Amino acid sequence: MTKPGTAPPTTPLISLTWTDHVTGRRGYLVVDRLVRGVSSGGLRMRAGCTLDEVAGLARGMTMKEALHYHPESRYIPLGGAKGGIDCDPRDPGAYPLLVRYLRAMRPYVESFWTTGEDLGLSQDLVDRAVAEAGLFSSVQAVYPLLDDEAAARRRLADAFAVEVDGLGLDELVGGCGVAESVLTALDRAGVPHPGTRVAVQGLGTMGGATARFLTRAGLTVVAVADIKGTIANPAGLDVEALLAARDAHGTVDRAALRPGDLELPGDAWLSAEAEVLVPAAVSYAVDTENQERITARWIVEAANMPVLPEAEALLSARGVSVLPDVVVNSGTNAWWWWTLFGDIGPDAEEAFGHTRRSMRALVELMLLRAETEGTTPRAAAHAIAADRLPVIAERYGWYR
Repeated sequence: MTKPGTAPPTTPLISLTWTDHVTGRRGYLVVDRLVRGVSSGGLRMRAGCTLDEVAGLARGMTMKEALHYHPESRYIPLGGAKGGIDCDPRDPGAYPLLVRYLRAMRPYVESFWTTGEDLGLSQDLVDRAVAEAGLFSSVQAVYPLLDDEAAARRRLADAFAVEVDGLGLDELVGGCGVAESVLTALDRAGVPHPGTRVAVQGLGTMGGATARFLTRAGLTVVAVADIKGTIANPAGLDVEALLAARDAHGTVDRAALRPGDLELPGDAWLSAEAEVLVPAAVSYAVDTENQERITARWIVEAANMPVLPEAEALLSARGVSVLPDVVVNSGTNAWWWWTLFGDIGPDAEEAFGHTRRSMRALVELMLLRAETEGTTPRAAAHAIAADRLPVIAERYGWYR
């Protein structure tokens, strides 16, 4: 174990590749770090998923956990990890593959990897596969850290049973955090909410909830993109109607479109006349070529790693601010632990209030540091995480 106060390791603690004996498809697990013997990070499924991608996501989880460290909270951040499966989640064999992956990863889930939904997988599907794989829960590794396991599990189950206007609380808290990130940036810049236009790529759990919260805050969603293409309306889309017309993968039934709604190519969201772009679907969506089409003032990363570093440098050079994923989409993960450890109860208003306060404070801190140091929001977020990781290490060690 590295001595407290020394530099952290630059390579993951665990990095492994699994090959499915039935299909030959690959799955991955990367544990970047353990804190109190446990790590946290979701499981994604997408065609083309790679070990390098999962490693980057695991490192991001380490930073997300550190960014939400508050010594007075009951929730003590965990280490970062991530799982990935190289398969289209719409493939007929995707679910049996998920079950076989979880059976293979069972020792890790039992011992030190807490996981949940991510790109391509819903929490309901993960929970069903976890049970079929012979596990109690996707977060059972954290149970030994709880003061009252039975009460904590009951609290989290109760929270997952809460619905708000037809959507589960677990589906909404992440988008609440993304929306609060947008609103904080607008408020700091003195930009009024009414009249501010937004384009969202992806209308799944994160993108859909973000669109709802931003619309209810007075912003106008002018474009949303799904696997079939982009739906746009310069006067504003009926977000609630689109949410009601989604399938389980976030694809909108075009029969729900109104007169005036336009059907455009899938990448048209990039060049939408909007002040804010919210990539909330796949990684690597914005590259060095298509970034030239973006005229928005802010890109707010609801997805993990949607803007390539080279593209971000070009965007920054022409005044486009990228609010990074490690801050923006960290609300879902934090909400799980705030609820399980008892910082908040299974109540929607309490969850939204705590999420808004925490995200606004974090985004304010990040933007202030970026402004003070003359750097990007991402560099500022990484610097804040770098400040907090040694503090956590001094208390718990790097791996213990």
